Amino acid sequence: MRKLFSAIGFLLLTSCVSTKSTIKNIDNTAVRPAVKDKAYVITEYADDNNYGYDQDYPINIGYIHERQEDINIQYYFKGLEGPKGQKISYKKIDTCCPFPTKNSLMGAGTIGIYEVTFEGNNKPIILYFNCYEKGKILCPKGFTIKKTK
Repeated sequence: MRKLFSAIGFLLLTSCVSTKSTIKNIDNTAVRPAVKDKAYVITEYADDNNYGYDQDYPINIGYIHERQEDINIQYYFKGLEGPKGQKISYKKIDTCCPFPTKNSLMGAGTIGIYEVTFEGNNKPIILYFNCYEKGKILCPKGFTIKKTK
């Protein structure tokens, strides 16, 4: 019975997956930032206004095992602050946008959607994350890089 449900789940997931990825900022040569005090040491700001804010330009923190997504997202947000140095709060609110990938046992990945808030910002910010593909890990527009001590 378990194998039947797995097979049905696989068929449903892959039937919804596009045959071509629409993600535009994959970079297989990108190196993941160092981790210091359980935070990524982010050193660069994004030039592109779409970086992180658009499902086709997600923050690519892969290749990581799906079970490591939470810890890597935590490292990412601990490396950032609000525009005036505010502490960031975040939560995963959904997934979307299935796409084909060789970096998943199922042959498909999804984009994680996170809601981000900080003091002084009345409207939550939505950021998109991809844990299946690599890319430069940058600070998106509207945030600042946390100063390391």
